Amino acid sequence: MLLLFLLCLAFAPPVVSPEYTRPPPRPVIFRQFKGPESAPQQVHISLAGKDYMRVSWITEEKSQSVVEYGKAAGQYSASATGEDSMSYRYFFYTSGEIHHVKIGPLDPSTTYYYRCSGGGPEFTFRTPPSAFPIEFAVAGDLGQTEWTESTLAHVGSRDYDVFLLPGDLSYADTQQPLWDSFGQLVEPYASARPWMVTEGNHEIETFPIIYPQGFTAYNARWLMPYQESNSQSNLYYSFDVAGAHILMLGSYTDFDADSDQYAWLLADLATVDRSKTPWLFALIHAPWYNTNSAHKGEGETMRVAMENILYNARVDVVFAGHVHAYERFTRVYDNKADQCGPIHVTIGDGGNREGLAMTFESPTPSISMFREPSFGHGRLRVLNNTHAHWLWHRNNDTNSVTADEIWLESLISSTHCNDFATLSKSTNDEL
Repeated sequence: MLLLFLLCLAFAPPVVSPEYTRPPPRPVIFRQFKGPESAPQQVHISLAGKDYMRVSWITEEKSQSVVEYGKAAGQYSASATGEDSMSYRYFFYTSGEIHHVKIGPLDPSTTYYYRCSGGGPEFTFRTPPSAFPIEFAVAGDLGQTEWTESTLAHVGSRDYDVFLLPGDLSYADTQQPLWDSFGQLVEPYASARPWMVTEGNHEIETFPIIYPQGFTAYNARWLMPYQESNSQSNLYYSFDVAGAHILMLGSYTDFDADSDQYAWLLADLATVDRSKTPWLFALIHAPWYNTNSAHKGEGETMRVAMENILYNARVDVVFAGHVHAYERFTRVYDNKADQCGPIHVTIGDGGNREGLAMTFESPTPSISMFREPSFGHGRLRVLNNTHAHWLWHRNNDTNSVTADEIWLESLISSTHCNDFATLSKSTNDEL
């Protein structure tokens, strides 16, 4: 049955783009773990507060929730123990034992060697820097096709510090073995650099009466630092890294003015010190601005509810997924170009099984600066307090081609947009 399911996921060849000759489609990958039941698998790491990292993994049988780590291969000078492992059920599927352990304090820009559950293979990761420059890799709607594999290879071919994923991870869509397969596929990358993710629609996995709340697998497997950022939900949180404050917002949980997420966002932004974190970025799943026919208008309700908050806070860039194409807008607010608004970037082009969103509005609206239906990934290199460089790499078979790039100036350095005394007052007034 699983083989039949995977065969059904194959997608038809996309229309050839006029920009370049697009290689043929690629099938879904299914990875199975071949090691012993006690061995750690699906290892990934995430930032968990200042100078701390969370290590997550799965074992097929009960084992220690312990991580041993140090600065030299095979020499573990420190260890940390987490809470007892847990598993979840989804209909007839039962997950392995899921472990989360928080380790630290850790030194910045340092390579650590570690192993999980008291044995198994040794992994390494490097902590992000404590100051600029810092580089983020960004890709949404990954899935697990051969396109995904190619995108991840391009991401890993050049160094970076933190991976940002604006929703839609495994495309399991209730087929729980695909969560395990996804964990195997991304482990070489997600075990070596922190992966910071937010949920997409493919993580919901609700079922009437039995699983009405959804996100069972996502919340169990991909624990993010929501408690560290005073959030009540794993579906939205924030974190600081180097000189950036990053908001990971939930498109598929309540976000109106009476919601917990709305209140949390106001409280979180009221604590931001732009002298320490001069850059402010946000990630959502459903884009607020979109000139593609796919998912048109699906982010509008959230935009109406929250756009004013991000505008007043002077968010520099908003990254979104959901639409399986790339699009970059100018600085925008309330559907018009605005020099003090964030740049919106749709980057739902990681390699999902549903194929590309090929149809854009014509003529191109004036606020849309660049758009293309191709798989790929982005890189955001923040050089200093005032300047950053954004690149989008088109994934063309074995080549990764820089197809779009722009230099960014932080809004706090703009003489027109840096009245933060007034901004702070307006935010606190809403609280």
